[in-house]
Amino acid sequence: MTTTKELWENALVELELTISKPNFNTWFKDTHITRIEDGVVYLGVPSQFARDWLSTKFHKDILRSLRGLSENIRAVEYVISRGPKKTAEEVVRTSAAAVSELPLEAVHQSTNLNPRFTLSSFVVGPFNELAHAAAQAVIRKPGIAYNPLFIYGPTGLGKTHLIQAVGNHFRQNAERKVYYVTTEKFSMDYVSALQSGKVQSFKEKYRQYDLLVMDDVQFLAGRDKIKEEFFHLFNYLHDNNKQLVFSSDQHPNVIQNLEDRLKSRFAAGMVVSITPPDHQSRLAIVRTKAAQHNVILPDEVLEYIATTVEGNVRELEGALNTLLIQFEMRGEPLELSDAKTLLRGMGSAIKKTVSVQEVVKTIANFYGVEENSIYEKTRRKEVVRPRQVIMFLLREDFRISFPTIGDKMGGRDHTTVIHSCEKIKNDLRSDSILNQELHQIRLMLK
Repeated sequence: MTTTKELWENALVELELTISKPNFNTWFKDTHITRIEDGVVYLGVPSQFARDWLSTKFHKDILRSLRGLSENIRAVEYVISRGPKKTAEEVVRTSAAAVSELPLEAVHQSTNLNPRFTLSSFVVGPFNELAHAAAQAVIRKPGIAYNPLFIYGPTGLGKTHLIQAVGNHFRQNAERKVYYVTTEKFSMDYVSALQSGKVQSFKEKYRQYDLLVMDDVQFLAGRDKIKEEFFHLFNYLHDNNKQLVFSSDQHPNVIQNLEDRLKSRFAAGMVVSITPPDHQSRLAIVRTKAAQHNVILPDEVLEYIATTVEGNVRELEGALNTLLIQFEMRGEPLELSDAKTLLRGMGSAIKKTVSVQEVVKTIANFYGVEENSIYEKTRRKEVVRPRQVIMFLLREDFRISFPTIGDKMGGRDHTTVIHSCEKIKNDLRSDSILNQELHQIRLMLK
């Protein structure tokens, strides 16, 4: 390699093939090699946060890529460096390119999909990486891997984005028929077909698809005729190896007024949750969203948004849009003091107080067991696990003493409570399903 610039450009080409596009665009932007001394590459990064993230999350990838290009490289060090300033021509060219890449938001007529929702624009973090991985598995092996795929979690966390992204990927293959529909629209279609005597046409329409993506299936509950039609549609598509993808704000086991036969079918594939984003993920989200608008905000402003707005992705976007509007109106950079003024009052609300009885009722309903059985002296397997989870959460989340928990759980000895808490704590280290269940339960208790 004749220059450090060429070396890093070639390394980036390789890194882009092994790292997801959202992560690559977020973390490798504005990086460059400042110098190479005694086999050590000093990699310039734009901020302290970028340095910490690259050195912990992608260090092995970066070092492996550089060593593959030059056998003399033995280590990588990360230094904060803004890099050379761009010329006016480069700025204009970059801005034009960014604008041209912004996806259109017009809904595709035959599939009902919004082309804006793609995997490349989906920001991946610890809060959604399992759901993202499951979606990719479905794309690789449709109708085989994780059928159905059921993604659940609170509103505003990107469920619709992810399930439509699967559909948009399928749409690239002209031979595959794809359709996205909300449960409300599906219900309206059925009622309209019923009233006009065109139920057979309704059946034929929905049974033609190779991929059916349905949003907000919790709204199926309580609609007997619609649930019956959906049940037969599900069976037809699934039996013919057609892929099904669903979203809901709840785990299928806790959707009220939903028959066991539907719950079991939803759970037959892959049920995975999306939880509220952690701090680092929130920072990545606002950084990526700002870049999509071709706006660079100071690191301290991005950090303030990520720290102050602890809610969902939609709330983060709302906070960012508030700042971007001011940015456009003023035509000058926004400072931290501006962000504090504009976003005053957007912090998360205080969690409500939850009683022991509410905890027991919520978890009993979640696992589908009778509330009274939690207190009984029974060792039935289907009751023991919910009881252990209750004891664990009462101790870990509500800091209730072991003797008090034992007393509330039917007069059990405190050593039994300790054993239950340790059992759940140990199981969480290796049981991904249990981790998902606790995520959902905690969200329900908020």
